[in-house]
Amino acid sequence: MYRDENGTPAEAGPPDLAPTTAAAGPGAALGPLLISLQLTDSAFPSGFYTLSHSLEGFAHAKAVDSATLPLLLEDLLLHGVGPADATALALAHRATLAGDPAAVVGIDEHLFATKLGREMRQAATRTGRQLLDLAREVFDRPEIGDHFERVVRGETPGTQAVAAGVIYAATGVPVRQAVASDLFAFCVSFAGAALRLRLTDHRRAQTLLRGAAPVIEAAVDAALRRELADVGATVFASDVMSGRHERAEARLFAS
Repeated sequence: MYRDENGTPAEAGPPDLAPTTAAAGPGAALGPLLISLQLTDSAFPSGFYTLSHSLEGFAHAKAVDSATLPLLLEDLLLHGVGPADATALALAHRATLAGDPAAVVGIDEHLFATKLGREMRQAATRTGRQLLDLAREVFDRPEIGDHFERVVRGETPGTQAVAAGVIYAATGVPVRQAVASDLFAFCVSFAGAALRLRLTDHRRAQTLLRGAAPVIEAAVDAALRRELADVGATVFASDVMSGRHERAEARLFAS
């Protein structure tokens, strides 16, 4: 059975290959790709550089080293950010395209409620608000500005993943590419934190990112199949490390 890019069964057969082939050629529109590259660039000031995604807590507890770093990243992708943030991003993307801001707010509230630790909730909303504030200026799309205003008025939490879903949808980035881009940005942030914590070096960090590619693909496929009731992480060790990190005497990262 033919399925569309979201994994949804379609009644019709696969689309004509001729337009697809032509679109992949020299005349293919690069706008969505360039937007994804800009948003995932480590130089884009989204605030991700301030986060370790609980890695600093693991490092303080001496529960991770260079050998186990890829395993921790895989667990976070498949059981943490994938089922939670990536899934919420996909749902927010679809709701934005459908012109349903109320659904976007519901997704945002649900994702926020699933974040057990104060530190993780604050990190998600701080980066989300910063992302929206900058994106409304850079991309000048009404959907982005409207969602930012709802956050400012306190009508919705403003988590980073939902903000990203709104931005990607408003700028014409397909949902599958949007989810993959945001997961890659998470991995880049994680690898950057590992570098600053001296758990890896620049060469091994690139190997870490390349090794995460098939895990990202699996996490994307799973995120696109989930519904709102499925949103939520099950990496409780990460929640514990985040809780310890909140009370640490010295911290390099905000999470």
